[in-house]
Amino acid sequence: MRDQGRFISLEGGEGAGKSTQAQRLADHLAARGLPVLLTREPGGAPGAEAMRRLLLGGAGLDAVAEALLVFAARRDHLVSTLRPALAAGIWVISDRFVDSTRAYQGHGQGVPAAAIEALAAVALEGQAPDLTLVLDVPVAAGLARARARGVAADRYERLDEAFHQRIREGFLAIAAAAPGRCAVVDAARPPGAVAAAIASLVDARLP
Repeated sequence: MRDQGRFISLEGGEGAGKSTQAQRLADHLAARGLPVLLTREPGGAPGAEAMRRLLLGGAGLDAVAEALLVFAARRDHLVSTLRPALAAGIWVISDRFVDSTRAYQGHGQGVPAAAIEALAAVALEGQAPDLTLVLDVPVAAGLARARARGVAADRYERLDEAFHQRIREGFLAIAAAAPGRCAVVDAARPPGAVAAAIASLVDARLP
């Protein structure tokens, strides 16, 4: 059996380029000869993907109900996908993880931090990323990128700029509070420059 895999999460607001950079990072790690699994939240397992459709489709849930559903999806993701891959020695890259709940439902929608941490303790049993990359981009620029994708906006993208500013500030606060785990990446630069910066960070922190 291989050694335990490593777990990297990518976080950030709308239009930060997480999906693009997650794929580029997966390619970089594969070029290092590492086995890599690319996944996402909410989602990453069959049950979690069903819950994702409810969350992004605008199911009319209040913020606490949303947080509960996010953690139900995350639990399925952990048990069905993350733990088996890490135990098999696979490096896992997740487009979003628990910091998104802290930012979106916590900073953005006002769910108390104590409630979110209690849910995290039950659902995750201490599982955390080895490294979290926070892709930071100004709100207006990120929303413009999201709209330029040419796909229907999900319910979060349709919320006002004040909400998205709280999200950005939330992610930066989370990163500042956990510098050993988190690194902030300037995602306003061209994708190639962002990918190079991420590769350098990962190679330095997870040799």
